[in-house]
Amino acid sequence: MSETDHHLGPDGALAGALPGFQPRAEQQALARGVAQALDAGETLIAEAGTGTGKTFAYLLPALLSGKRVIVSTGTKTLQDQLYQKDLPLLRNALDLPVRTALLKGRTNYLCLHRMDMAEVDARFDRPGAAGQLQAIRQWSTLTRSGDTSELADVPNDAPIWGRATSTADNCLGQDCPRFDDCFLMAARRRAQEAELLVVNHHLLLADMALKEGGFGEVLPTADAYVLDEAHQLPDVAAQFFGLSISSRQFEELIRDTHAQYLREAGDQPALLDELDRLRKAMQDFRLVLGGAGQRAAWSTLAADPQVVDAMACLRTVTEGLAALLETLAERGRGLENCHRRAGDMATLLQRFNDAEAGAFVQWYETYAQAFILRLTPLDVGEQFQARMNRHPAAWVFTSATLSVNARFDHFSARLGIGEEARTLRVDSPFDYANNALLYAPSGMPEPSSPAYLEAFLKRAEDVIRASGGRAFVLFTSHRALHEAAEVFREDLGYPVFVQGDASQNLLLERFREAGNGVLLGTNSFWEGVDVKGPALSAVIIDRLPFASPSDPVIQARIDFLRRQQGNPFRDYQLPQAVIALRQGVGRLIRDQADYGVLMIGDPRLTGRSYGKQFLNSLPPMSRTRDIEVVRAFFGHA
Repeated sequence: MSETDHHLGPDGALAGALPGFQPRAEQQALARGVAQALDAGETLIAEAGTGTGKTFAYLLPALLSGKRVIVSTGTKTLQDQLYQKDLPLLRNALDLPVRTALLKGRTNYLCLHRMDMAEVDARFDRPGAAGQLQAIRQWSTLTRSGDTSELADVPNDAPIWGRATSTADNCLGQDCPRFDDCFLMAARRRAQEAELLVVNHHLLLADMALKEGGFGEVLPTADAYVLDEAHQLPDVAAQFFGLSISSRQFEELIRDTHAQYLREAGDQPALLDELDRLRKAMQDFRLVLGGAGQRAAWSTLAADPQVVDAMACLRTVTEGLAALLETLAERGRGLENCHRRAGDMATLLQRFNDAEAGAFVQWYETYAQAFILRLTPLDVGEQFQARMNRHPAAWVFTSATLSVNARFDHFSARLGIGEEARTLRVDSPFDYANNALLYAPSGMPEPSSPAYLEAFLKRAEDVIRASGGRAFVLFTSHRALHEAAEVFREDLGYPVFVQGDASQNLLLERFREAGNGVLLGTNSFWEGVDVKGPALSAVIIDRLPFASPSDPVIQARIDFLRRQQGNPFRDYQLPQAVIALRQGVGRLIRDQADYGVLMIGDPRLTGRSYGKQFLNSLPPMSRTRDIEVVRAFFGHA
């Protein structure tokens, strides 16, 4: 018996540490696979079905390996759970004195210097910001970590945090007057000393991108990397291996330069004139981009004379500010930093205009008063593989949804992982065959039909009444979600909770407390949401989740694959939709005792040949097209 088998067995460390722990052969198989990869320095792609106990299955061999391991997760929430709950439990159960550390991106740590500067500047754009800054100041004297998530009185998305945290652009490094007390530097020192370090994908990929640019290391070199929720990696990699420039960066540059003017350049009123010119140029550029809510290819605007002129003006004014700041840079590190940032931003604007055709997607997004220009690489596989090669180590990629039709080709190709990687599939230990039912209603119109939504909502109401509420209804569009909310609130006698009405955590809390609620959600509710027990007994999905071909990144990747003589639907759109569907389906059964009905309204599931790819990728559950079978299921469950 292996060491991991023993600890995960009936007489092992977990049985003694976790009340109600039950040994699972699937968990032991995954742990053996991870242990082998860590020991041999291999690359392993491991899919573990819901309920496997995946977290302990990779943390246990990581702790026992005697190697320096970096564990990366998909979200900061999971990162906190690993570090604050799972790791201490395992370390105590095994009585292992392994040094562990948690590291997040720099915007998650209070910057004492920028907090001081915000108090000096004392100009606030929003009501209540001054009070929030005072709360941050009081907390700063009490916190040991500086992790902004500790301060519940100031929401994580409060704009004031932008003035009390740093970015790579505005950090003064060792020249900062508060460097000796810096929370971020303290966290990075702990990370360098740790034997097991917990990070998230955004930080890991940002660190990879930094090292490519020749900057100093943020993360230590490791013997092994374990990447959980690995299905998210290709899209996160595209974000960090690309480039972007936003109105927020301009606003921060203007604000920081103004603060430095007050501190070090009050005798240079010309600087204020330059800042006013930059502010106007930025606002004018935003205006010519059109209304809010756009997400489109740059080619749709690139030939517009107004846009061309506004872009040229923004770049010229940014260059002008950089030139003026160059004459003042020697007065202090703050002005020197602003000079560098202005120059970098002018260069980014030029690079956006001159992007290499075919290698990047040029696109933009607009908000009420903001914009983002993005260059996204079409293919991250080569870049990701190059970074793996520069870090010889064991690499473990794991998630509940990595395969399509029992194959890992799609995931491997997107990350450029070679054929030498081992693969492992571990099925869920849950009894889907008896505890779950797939309902694909008959007689549904095609999703493109104007009659589709009405027909879907009618079938969904039938299931919701059969389940007594207790349902998630997952949509692929916000428009359908809001139309459904109006109908359900009028027709159903159950509490209806709608994404956007409150934070995700608060909605889930209200849903659980209601006991018979109906929760309507889009993208963010398709994965990472966990409701165990009878409060959730139906998951209802409106359409097969094919990404919109009008999205500029999706459209560019489709065109790229066509140029490569590939089949975009077979090689990209279909496998992406299968993985997204599997994530949504994974919300249904979260515990051994859970039961429920999965309804997929889209007739393409059974009416198109590719529907088999979706069906073959779902857990093995009974299927029906008859609502009476659904009612009988709930009557006997």
